[in-house]
Amino acid sequence: MNFKDLRQRYITEIASLYTTEEALAMYYITVKHLYGWNKSQVILHLNDELEDSKEIQLKHILTDLNTGKPLQYILGETQFYGLPFKVTEATLIPRPETEELVHWILSDQELKTALPQPNILDIGTGTGCIAISIKKNLPHAIVKALDISKEAITVAKDNSHLNEVEVSFIHADILSYSEQSKYHLIVSNPPYIKNDEKADMHPNVLKYEPHGALFVENDHPLLFYKAIADFARKNLFPAGLLYFEINEYLGKETIEMLKDKGFTTIELRKDMQGKERMICCSIPVKTEGEIE
Repeated sequence: MNFKDLRQRYITEIASLYTTEEALAMYYITVKHLYGWNKSQVILHLNDELEDSKEIQLKHILTDLNTGKPLQYILGETQFYGLPFKVTEATLIPRPETEELVHWILSDQELKTALPQPNILDIGTGTGCIAISIKKNLPHAIVKALDISKEAITVAKDNSHLNEVEVSFIHADILSYSEQSKYHLIVSNPPYIKNDEKADMHPNVLKYEPHGALFVENDHPLLFYKAIADFARKNLFPAGLLYFEINEYLGKETIEMLKDKGFTTIELRKDMQGKERMICCSIPVKTEGEIE
């Protein structure tokens, strides 16, 4: 079998689960994983015969894809903000919209220049993709990352070593966690998909990704946002910033909640698909009786 034949197999054998475009993308990612070739290099080798051992591996990966298992879990890795990350079924697969959130944070010139050593906390870190990407691009920052899952913390620690950055990890439940540290910035991509939205989800997400990191009860869709906002009110410096990735259908409700809790300068942004997915707000410079 040559690479051209294998490419066609990827298109036809998982057609019931993925579009041709998605199947091709997975084909090129898989070949890169095994050979280190980019797309242009793969095309140059289309008529080359596969080595027997590599052909067996590629066929096994295709078999796993047919079960609906996400490619990132099959390969055990993904890319986020130009950096490599290990992933397991204990962690969510990092999404492009979360890259947009990181890009928004990193566009803050004060974080880059005005603050000599900004303190940053990522809540619900998963793979560590947000915290590690920020630290990689803001090496002068002190970055901490929190998660309720011990397994996720283990993966995130591995990813910090993989990307050669120093991030401090905290194993805790933000619904009951408290500390005395002060931060210039807190960011979170908490669970925000309501249970009644499951029907709209891709089957491979429902079957393989950790539900605890995805879903909330219909009656309490802002459960984690409220807890994180309360934590931020106590632990952000005056003028400190709080960033959220949000449910695209709950932008108005999230804004009202943040207003009720005393946050100001609230900005809602859309992602590249035009969905309302990101919010930034700040602590007032002066808050009577709460922040000096």
